[in-house]
Amino acid sequence: MKIADGDFLLPVDKPVGPTSHDVVGMARRALRTRRVGHTGTLDPFASGLLMLCVGRATRLAEYFSGLDKRYEAVAQLGAETDTLDHEGDVVSSHDGWRDLDRATIEFAAQKQVGHLEQVPPQFSAKKVDGERMHRRARRGEKVELASVPVVVYDVTVIGVMLPEVRFSVHCSTGTYVRAIARDLGRTLGCGAHLTTLRRTAVGDFHVEGALPVEALSDEDAIAAVRVEPSGALAHLPSVPVNPEVAARIRNGQRVRIEAPGGTSEPLVTVTCGSDLLAMAALDDGVLRPGKVFPA
Repeated sequence: MKIADGDFLLPVDKPVGPTSHDVVGMARRALRTRRVGHTGTLDPFASGLLMLCVGRATRLAEYFSGLDKRYEAVAQLGAETDTLDHEGDVVSSHDGWRDLDRATIEFAAQKQVGHLEQVPPQFSAKKVDGERMHRRARRGEKVELASVPVVVYDVTVIGVMLPEVRFSVHCSTGTYVRAIARDLGRTLGCGAHLTTLRRTAVGDFHVEGALPVEALSDEDAIAAVRVEPSGALAHLPSVPVNPEVAARIRNGQRVRIEAPGGTSEPLVTVTCGSDLLAMAALDDGVLRPGKVFPA
């Protein structure tokens, strides 16, 4: 079997430097297929877990975008930059970090936890009037960005070696860890920016054991970490069906079933054995296939 055969998800450990699109390009060349995408971007200066979708699994990318994320990061206190990371220009600085202790920093970190209205970075992939903000920012344009609701479940200070603070974050999708560092610095009154960022988890997928990019051509390494579509969607409710119903689902037909645990769900996976048949809505006991995956 060729390594590109089949439809699957591939957890990859992105190194610092390449963009997420660069890693997709590496995978396309190594797997000899154009059908490769990813479930969520990482900045070039960031490393860590990048979930690739291969083959028809590219049609599943949207169902992973809402998963929680986990990160480990290092913030440098004393200076805020225009990009909110170490690659930007310093826009403000203050040496008040010299008087800080760990307890004060930990207290300020807890101020970044909760249901928040977070202002995205000027240098970000967020689109304004159809154009990504980082492109406008590089032209020198400054746009007043509206805050967006995010949920930060936890910020834990791992280590303090002033002016650097190492911390972990568990947050909802759409949260910018660079913005958390910015707001931490402002809470402390001295400014801050990120110097390192590593994504350690996406939902239940973890970077430990993810495939290094240099192993993208290694069939055995891929076989050891690839995730079948039905298993990858374990965070969604699943409705198993028998082969007779499976044939009807694959033809896009609506099917009334006995739904365990309830009769309505806005989104479910429909499976037969280990095969993913369709993404569907379960409406009062009727399966209504949306996105169907042929045998």
